[in-house]
Amino acid sequence: MSDAASFIDHRTRPQARRVILRDFRSYAALDIAFDGSIIVLCGENGAGKTNLIEALSLFTPGRGLRRADMADCARIGGAGGFAASVTIEAGGAERQIGVGLEAGARQFRIDRVAFGSARAFAEHVRIVWLTPAMDGLFLGPAGDRRRFLDRLVLAIDPGHGARVAQLERALRGRNRVLEEDARDARWLDAIEREAAELGVAIAAARVECTGRLKAMIALDRDDASPFPWADLTLVGEVESLVADAPALAAEERYREILREGRARDAAAGRTLVGPHVADLEVRHGPKQALAAQASTGEQKALLVGLVLAHARLVAEMSGIAPWALIDEVAAHFDPRRRLAIFDALERIGGQVFLTGADPAVFADLSGRATMLEVTPGRVHPAG
Repeated sequence: MSDAASFIDHRTRPQARRVILRDFRSYAALDIAFDGSIIVLCGENGAGKTNLIEALSLFTPGRGLRRADMADCARIGGAGGFAASVTIEAGGAERQIGVGLEAGARQFRIDRVAFGSARAFAEHVRIVWLTPAMDGLFLGPAGDRRRFLDRLVLAIDPGHGARVAQLERALRGRNRVLEEDARDARWLDAIEREAAELGVAIAAARVECTGRLKAMIALDRDDASPFPWADLTLVGEVESLVADAPALAAEERYREILREGRARDAAAGRTLVGPHVADLEVRHGPKQALAAQASTGEQKALLVGLVLAHARLVAEMSGIAPWALIDEVAAHFDPRRRLAIFDALERIGGQVFLTGADPAVFADLSGRATMLEVTPGRVHPAG
């Protein structure tokens, strides 16, 4: 066993044993028990496979694997809200965690006790995912990679998402003041002080996560792997400040940048410098070529390698082996790579949920996985 995998025996491995859904997406009501560390969900397109793993993805800060508003998760034709609960077993103890929407208000509960946000779940479960929607990551706009990076950070720093949202609000407020009364220097000073504190904290979290992820990749780097290692570079003015200077000095310099750029930003109608315009540059490590220049197959394999490295990092930093939600696995890989990802996910040690339309795709998991068939509104044992 490699050094990168040897930490597994010392980590908590939460297992989802029961999932109950009410009025969630296509499910009016679902109560399903899980047994095993690998769960395979097979069914025709539109049967509800992705809906089920999306429900699991809501037990982590953020907006889940579809980035949907919670109101959009409520079943069409239902009462307007929804509820999802998972019974988790870890270390011989059970916990029930729940998330939902009731009368327009978001609900988060652990053993029926209410909490203010999904950050409370981070003490019990960590989650990573890979979906076909992520296939265009390296060819898409910088905002897609920035959100991807923030998702990576969020899995190890549950407070990161709140800081990103607060910075967005602060910069929107600054833009309004610049548009309406750019002479209000005192108000702008106050907003820019808040933006600088938040911006540097966000950039620092990104810099730390990227650095740790690069170290994790280096630890398990193998040029012959079916999932090539990624070479990562964080591109951003504030991120560079954080990497080169203490936090207080970086905050002061970012405040100066914002103050000096008021006229320019007012003309542009937006703030031109900050963590909100950063990018994650990814290169195909063995070839030392930009990921965007790699073939479609190479990009998919590179993304998988990056997600696997991140899952190992989450386990190491949190002490919790994460759940891995892998949607439509056949859309990502040829048979050799499918087998390789099955093995790699098992080594990480967390529970794995795989979806696909063709049961034959999962033949290599015979005897190793719990096979379930998904039909509209229902989940039952396959066969």
